[in-house]
Amino acid sequence: QVQLVESGGGLVQAGGSLGLSCVASTVSRFLLSLYGMGWYRQAPGKQRELVASTRRSGSTNYAESVKGRFSISRDNAKKTVYLQMNSLKPEDTAVYYCNADPKDYSGSDYGNYWGQGTQVTVSS
Repeated sequence: QVQLVESGGGLVQAGGSLGLSCVASTVSRFLLSLYGMGWYRQAPGKQRELVASTRRSGSTNYAESVKGRFSISRDNAKKTVYLQMNSLKPEDTAVYYCNADPKDYSGSDYGNYWGQGTQVTVSS
């Protein structure tokens, strides 16, 4: 099994920055490079959305609402994925979930691994 352990959530003022980290805890033979890695978020009463992802090729994708403000990166050797969030807005308030996709975000999320979620709150 793959366990994703997140850190970095908290409260920040609008316009501020916050960085999230996610470490994959698994067997020694696990290779993060074989997985697409991403961050989802879900606000109360809202649909869960994929806000940022990095595929096995190294390419990145962002939701339109966060383009230019968020940056996803990974360190395969450290089995860690990061989400740097800048110029935060109140509408960014949500629970953020780390995600590992063996299908490299090519289809459904069946078989994906999920973090426990971390709360990000942006005040105005």
